[in-house]
Amino acid sequence: MIVISHRGYWKDPAEKNQPVAFHRSFDSGFGTETDVRDCAGTLVISHDMPKGCELTLDGMLDILGGRNLPMAMNVKADGLATALQQQMNARGLTRWFTFDMSVPETVVQIRLGLPVYTRCSEYEPKPPLYEQSIGVWLDAFVSEWFTESDINAFLQDGKHVVIVSSDLHRRPHLPLWTMLHGSSVRHHPNLTLCTDVPEEAVAFFGADQ
Repeated sequence: MIVISHRGYWKDPAEKNQPVAFHRSFDSGFGTETDVRDCAGTLVISHDMPKGCELTLDGMLDILGGRNLPMAMNVKADGLATALQQQMNARGLTRWFTFDMSVPETVVQIRLGLPVYTRCSEYEPKPPLYEQSIGVWLDAFVSEWFTESDINAFLQDGKHVVIVSSDLHRRPHLPLWTMLHGSSVRHHPNLTLCTDVPEEAVAFFGADQ
């Protein structure tokens, strides 16, 4: 199982999606999940509406520095597909994917050949555009509703799976981690865990990067 950080490897909430968190994540060997928006024609890293002072996508990729680590790009606005594809491909990156787009934007990205993950949660039990997506972003907003069998079914379909760790929703993560630790899918190469505490996860699972 691969472990990636959430909005960089931050130690203080103010560091989320900031250069210090990306330096820490990439220097520690962790890929990351981050948020992409546009601001005045430039792709920027921002979870919320940008103000114009955000780190640019190019700036974040400069920090990545050519390391081909897993990159989960949470696309927060429509119309970014071509620019995002061009910037990621220009860096020679092959372990990145997009997720959380609107359905129309997802259709555009699939047509352009972007590596798209669909979302599955207790509110989206039937992931949209499942057949056309290369992976599943497996989330649990309220409680861990999915089981080992659910994860295995996606993997058996040939999908990559990213599990959203409970800490991202401010719940204790050990119950989920314990279930995963004892599961048959724990060592599957197409399984990833996204967490705010990546070093703790590696110590717990002995994860591969």
